[in-house]
Amino acid sequence: MNEKCHRICPVKDLAVNSIQKFDVDGNPVAIYNIDGAVYATDDTCTHGLSSLSKCELDGDVVECSLHFGAFHVPTGKPVGAPCSVALRTYRTEVIEAVVHIYSDQK
Repeated sequence: MNEKCHRICPVKDLAVNSIQKFDVDGNPVAIYNIDGAVYATDDTCTHGLSSLSKCELDGDVVECSLHFGAFHVPTGKPVGAPCSVALRTYRTEVIEAVVHIYSDQK
């Protein structure tokens, strides 16, 4: 697989148990810090087109504020109705205290 590496931000800029939105090649991506582990998914809910970076975390689950569907952040899999389509996830890595994510090369 051809992947492109994107430098996101210093890991210290991501508060623990928070979500922030970043633009990656013109696409909104949600970056999560869950108990010090960094994850990334598409920022847009697959059910109601809501921004997940404006939603709440409950452990490793993000609950969409529009219709209260939920996703397991590490896998992107839906875990609460009405969501039924998984979120796209991105491989993340912290390199020299900076968060990087990897996406398919275009």
